[in-house]
Amino acid sequence: MLNSVHLYMRYIEISVRGQMQYRASFVMLSIGHLLATGVEFVAILVLFARFDNLQGWTLHEVAFLYGMVNIAFSIADAAARGFDLFGNMVKSGDFDRLLTRPRSTALQLAGQELTLRRVGRFAQGFGVMAWSSVAMDVSWSATDVVLLMMTVAGGVCMFMGLVVVQATLAFWTTETLEIMNTVTYGGVETTQYPIAIYRPWFQRLFTFGVP
Repeated sequence: MLNSVHLYMRYIEISVRGQMQYRASFVMLSIGHLLATGVEFVAILVLFARFDNLQGWTLHEVAFLYGMVNIAFSIADAAARGFDLFGNMVKSGDFDRLLTRPRSTALQLAGQELTLRRVGRFAQGFGVMAWSSVAMDVSWSATDVVLLMMTVAGGVCMFMGLVVVQATLAFWTTETLEIMNTVTYGGVETTQYPIAIYRPWFQRLFTFGVP
């Protein structure tokens, strides 16, 4: 177990070192990612400029939810890049190389790449969540912080699980199904808003079906 963790950290170190060879590119990609995802929050601001609340939720409450979801997804998206590219590896035959190595294929895929430019989405989500927290004058206790961390960790696990399922489908479809994006990227869009605004069947789908 410890040996696998050490190997994974070595994979991540190599990935980070490779991406840091082009620091200017990393900075520009991160800023671009921050601005691109920031458009989503602008849409929320426009929505609340028209309506005072959303099923009883205020702008700052929805903003906090938005930030939390984007933090979780940015971590999962950065860490699960290898699984996201799995369909191409199966088609090109590169997956066979992983099978010949005396290590877990899941470990090798997980360590394939840590996509650092996702820090743009992370920073944007964290900034929005921090702003909304200050605006609501939240008094953070140790229990609240632990609960927040566990919630984000749960979100990371869920999104990574969906990417792994998407990768698994490549064995039968030769490439990952685009329909899975409706529950990965679509799931991000859905969970940025209070689930109470959706129809009952849709609430059940994303509360019980997708997880």
